[in-house]
Amino acid sequence: MRKNHSQSGITLIGFVLILMVVGFFAFLGMRLFPVYTEYYGVLQAMKAVAAEPGIATKTPEQVKDSLDRKLYISYVTSVKKNNVRVTRQGGDYQLNVRYEVRGPLVYNLEFIATFDHTETLTRGGAVL
Repeated sequence: MRKNHSQSGITLIGFVLILMVVGFFAFLGMRLFPVYTEYYGVLQAMKAVAAEPGIATKTPEQVKDSLDRKLYISYVTSVKKNNVRVTRQGGDYQLNVRYEVRGPLVYNLEFIATFDHTETLTRGGAVL
């Protein structure tokens, strides 16, 4: 007596479709990864400025210059001086960075990534 063994698995067409979907998301990741790593560089620079002792006693221009130096060290090129705002709230400063990055995606399609983060600058350093 012979038993019929049915085949199981994925067909070549199914494999190609799965490969295309995985490839598409890998392509998106390669395009967006540098944008998000730069954003995390901005966050680290803002936290470093907030951790400076006595940062809230400096003028807004000195705070912006301190942030600009830290962004330069981190190779952040998307944030310009007009994207940075320092406002007084009570006895502390609010350091806000809001910017957007545009880049090519595929042929005539582009992506737009908008980032907005605020750090509180206190007289004693960072708020924990």
